[in-house]
Formats: sequence, structure tokens, C-alpha cells
Amino acid sequence: MKTTLEVGLGKRAYPIHIGRDLSQDLLRTVRALRQDNRPVAVLVDANVREAFGCMLEDIFENAPMLELPSGESTKCFPWLEKACNFLAKQKIDRSGAVFAIGGGVTGDLAGFTAASYLRGVDFYQVPTTLLAMVDSSVGGKTGINLAAGKNLVGAFWQPKAVFCDLAFLDELPAREFSAGMAEVIKYGLLDDVELFEYLERLDRLHSRHAALTGIVRRCCEIKARIVEEDETERAKSGGRALLNLGHTFGHAIEAVAGYGDYLHGEAIAVGMMLAAELSAERDAIEPRDVRRIALLFQSYDLPIRLRNPLPLEALIEAMGRDKKVSAGKLRLVLLEKLGKAYTTGEFEWPKIEQLWRGVGAEDGSVSESRPSSSNE
Repeated sequence: MKTTLEVGLGKRAYPIHIGRDLSQDLLRTVRALRQDNRPVAVLVDANVREAFGCMLEDIFENAPMLELPSGESTKCFPWLEKACNFLAKQKIDRSGAVFAIGGGVTGDLAGFTAASYLRGVDFYQVPTTLLAMVDSSVGGKTGINLAAGKNLVGAFWQPKAVFCDLAFLDELPAREFSAGMAEVIKYGLLDDVELFEYLERLDRLHSRHAALTGIVRRCCEIKARIVEEDETERAKSGGRALLNLGHTFGHAIEAVAGYGDYLHGEAIAVGMMLAAELSAERDAIEPRDVRRIALLFQSYDLPIRLRNPLPLEALIEAMGRDKKVSAGKLRLVLLEKLGKAYTTGEFEWPKIEQLWRGVGAEDGSVSESRPSSSNE
């Protein structure tokens, strides 16, 4: 079954195609560009090219391809420079189009490359991981990491189309599929309790599960609606920031542990557990709801606490560099109830420290340069 929905952004609206074996749809898009004499270039994850090289050659024929190493460390300035030089060498002009084929790392780097090169060329997302299909390929956030924190450099640059071909998931390692499930569960927690309860009832999802197309579509529908309402995350409360449920904690884990030690979805799972615990402390959700969340994460082998101790001070400082810090104050995304999230700057740092200790952070003095909350 194939299905399509639209991200409604006026003149910049674009379709999200979801289904199994979208190669002909993708081929038609590539040929249409070439018929208009528009040059095409491909940035592709090295593992994806190895697994699907013949199919990609059939689709893109003689289009130049730049292989990107798998892993979060590729989202960096050196690879941004290599990608831009690659486009220049291939004589990609302002009419050109860049195709990003890979997971979130490839999509983020390729999208930022497209946003930066010649001050902006078109690009198309072809996500090959579950996480990228339900989350990072949709909405136009692109960027790279700094040692100081994740995604601290980037641009909003919407794709022209997204092709979520579930056939790519057949070759996805089980750990990567589970990491994507963290983002699927996130959408149920922040916006759709019926989705969360459906996931609780289902047997374990896999690439050929009959329910997968519908679940991917539902996640994309939720994200598309939120992006349409608050594309560049400017809402004073709620808005696109809600999509970062658990991410302030999770990004801190990724930065402190070293990019690559945790897959993004694994770090976010721990982050969402911390957000759930804090929500329960505020009597917004019940302790049994926290246990339900933990059980669903564990059913996909996702961590609910740190694998190894990390220094508390470093985690707190990493939270202070989060993109949601504004005017020196950090906003967190918490649960009002299962299926509804909200943003707040009202929290107490001692409680945050206690929660970090509860998942295995090492105690230590906390930096005085931490961002304030509205209670301080």
C-alpha cells in the first residue's frame, strides 16, 4: 500500500510519499529534473550504497554520488565542506537538486549543504531509517553538531519531497529500527494517546509488519501539522518545541557520552523517561503511566537509564547549551497527560539533578553558569 500526504506550507508545500518500493516514483522525479536540464547530485550513506547500490544506480543512472560515513560524527564542518566542494566540482548550479539518501545524519548534513551551497538549492529526502522516516526527514530542520552540543549550527530548509520507501528498512539493523521506535512512541506521548495505546497492544513492529505504513503516516501527519503551525519554532509556548519531548535530556547524553556511543533514539528514550518522571513529580501523569512508558521502551530494547555513569555537571552544562535556551532560560517539554505535551520554564534544578542521579549520572558540583529557570 502506498499513501501520500502534504506538508502545507503554501508555495513551499511538499508531498511525503510512504509505501513499499517507491523506486519508480523516485525515478520519475529524477527524470523530470533531467528533462528540464537540471543537474542532479546524490549524497548517500555508505552502508546504504553498499546494500542498495544496484537499485540506486538504476534510479540515478550516472548522477554523481558522494558517500558519507555512517554515524553521528559525520555531521560536522569537515564533511559539510567536502559536500559543498563535491557539488562545486560536479558543476551543480542554482537549478540543481540534491538527493539525500540515508538516515537522519545524511539528511541533516545534505539538507544543510543544500541550504548553504549557492545560498540554497533544492533537495529531496529519501530516508532509509525508521527514525528518519517518521521524524528527521520531515519539517526542514537541517544542521551539524558542535563539540558543545548537537545541531547547534544549521538552517530551516524544506525539501521538495520526501520518499519513505519501507523496503529500505529490510536491511536496517534491529538496533537502528528500535531507535526509530523511540520517535514513534514520542508522537503517541506528545499528541496521540490512541497511537500510544495502539503500540502497547501491537505485537513488536518490524519492517514488513502490516501496521507499519499507517503508523509512519500517522507520525508524519502529526509532525506536518505542528510544522505548519510553527515552522521555525517561534511560538512562545507549545508549537514545534513540543517535538523535542525528551530531547533536551537526550541531546545532553549524546554530547557528554560522545556522539555515536548512543544512537539518537536510544538517548531520547532515556530523555523521555526523565521527562515522564518529572511530569509525574508534578502530578500531571500517574506513576503507573511512567511504568507503561518504560515497558513500551523496553519492549523495543531501548534503554531507560544510562548504560554507564556520566558526570552530572557535564550533563547539566550540556542542557544549558540546548537550542531551547532563550534569554538565559531553558524550556523543557513535559507531559500534561498521556497524549498531550507542553513547554515550561518553571522547574527546579535540584529536582533535575535528582532525576539525573536516578538514571545513573555521577554526582558532582554543578556549574554556576547553568541557565536559569523562572523559579530562580
